[in-house]
Amino acid sequence: MRRLPVYLLLDTSGSMSGEPIEAVKNGVQMMIHSLRQNPQAIETAFVSIITFDSNAQQIIPLTDLASFQMVDIKASGMTSLGAALNLLADKLENEVTKTTLEQKGDWKPIIFIMTDGVPTDDWQLGLNKLKSVNKGLVVGCAAGNGADDQVLKQISDSVVRLNNTDAESIAKFFQWVSASIATSSTKVEETGIDLTKKDQLPPPPSELVIIA
Repeated sequence: MRRLPVYLLLDTSGSMSGEPIEAVKNGVQMMIHSLRQNPQAIETAFVSIITFDSNAQQIIPLTDLASFQMVDIKASGMTSLGAALNLLADKLENEVTKTTLEQKGDWKPIIFIMTDGVPTDDWQLGLNKLKSVNKGLVVGCAAGNGADDQVLKQISDSVVRLNNTDAESIAKFFQWVSASIATSSTKVEETGIDLTKKDQLPPPPSELVIIA
C-alpha cells in the first residue's frame, strides 16, 4: 500500500498560549475526525505532528488515521523553526518509503507549517537540509499579525495568512487542511499521480488569504 504522508509543523512558542494553542489542539482533533469519515483518506493518509518552541520534537510519528491519538501540547519558549525543518528532513528521510526498481514507494508528502511568529534560530540551515531530501508540497500558514510571511515564502510552495489567531480562524485553517488531505488522497488513488502543485489543493475559505 502506498501511503500519503502528511506532516504538520505546529508553532507551540509562548505567543501561542491561551486560546490559540487550545484551538490548534481542537483543530487537529476535528481534522482527524473528519478524515476518518473519508474512505480514501482512511486508506491512504498517514499523519505526523512536529511541534517547535525552544526545541523541536516529533510528538506523533507518521501514523494511520485509525490509530492516531492526539497528545497534549503546551505553549512556551521561543520559535525554533530551523530546528523543526531539520527534524522534518530527518523524518522524511527515515519514515517515507522511497520508490526503487523493486517497489513503488509512498506518495510525495504534503507538509503544512503553521506559525504566529518570527524564527529565533537559523531557519536557513534547516531549510537547506530540507531541500536536500524533500520532493513534496509545502504549505505555510502565517497566523496573526506577528507571523513573518517573507520567511514562509522562502520555505513553502504556497503561503496563506490568517489575520487572527482566535479559535474560529484556526478552526477554519484545519478544516481547509482536512479538505486538502481528503482531496489529495482521492486524487492520488484515482490518477496514480503525485501531487506537486498548490493549485491541486481545494480553494481556502475566505478567512485564509493566499499570499504566495
